[in-house]
Amino acid sequence: MFRSGIALILLSLSASALADKAVVGQTTEINLPAAGLAMTARVDTGASVSSIHAFDIEVVGGAGKKMKDDIGKLVRFSTENAKGETQRLEARIVKVSTVSNSQGTESRYAVDLELAHDKDVRSIRVNLRDRGHMDYKLLLGRNWLEDTYVVDVAEKNVIGPRAPIHIVEADLTIDTRIDTGAVENSLHAVDLKIENENKTDMEANVGKKISFTTANEKGESRRVHSRIVETSLIRNAQGSEIRYMVELTLGEPGKEFKVKVNLKDRTDMTHKLLIGRNWLQGHYLVDVSL
Repeated sequence: MFRSGIALILLSLSASALADKAVVGQTTEINLPAAGLAMTARVDTGASVSSIHAFDIEVVGGAGKKMKDDIGKLVRFSTENAKGETQRLEARIVKVSTVSNSQGTESRYAVDLELAHDKDVRSIRVNLRDRGHMDYKLLLGRNWLEDTYVVDVAEKNVIGPRAPIHIVEADLTIDTRIDTGAVENSLHAVDLKIENENKTDMEANVGKKISFTTANEKGESRRVHSRIVETSLIRNAQGSEIRYMVELTLGEPGKEFKVKVNLKDRTDMTHKLLIGRNWLQGHYLVDVSL
């Protein structure tokens, strides 16, 4: 009885905390008061810090030999929204951030900018990055979402920015990054073997049997056998690449369902499985405060 009471209290507190948060979708409208510029932003629970399109970056007084030498200096940069409207901004460099992704690492200046979403106006730390080739010139990460918003890609269950996800075909559970900025799920896969592989045309391998090795953060590895259902063109800050996709049954333990997953060597990445919107859609809200 005592345990049941505690559980009910915790559930009530969790529901109350969730009710106090506003809901945003996978994209939302943001105003930059200092620039008088409106931008459509991608909401990305996979990013810890927000990022804005920045080009013609100029450190006032000249850049130092190392980027960290510029902390505290003013920086001027141009940004642009989807309509092609451009503004020049000035802010103080507060940090140099090192960002890791599937292509490696890079360093970026970070500044504090005032971002407005309806009545919510706050100074938020953003990385400066050339996002000219990307669909969304502003990316809102967990530092904008935390304690204020939950992300709704369909209005269902609630999940945090990380979760244990079980892959039925591998009988393997992986500490997974939940990423509303990603269209698709992506699974660590190495030593790919394709039946009667065409080594020059990936599309010609669609429909063929494939086997690969995957692993979790504990180093537990499994050999998985599946079939290639399609190829996927993945775009990110470093360019684009084509990956094979398979169908796997995965989800929170006991709640797994079949979904498409692209295969990628994620050896150097913290999370061996990334969950994207094709798994979240119709099933989960994402609350980065959990």
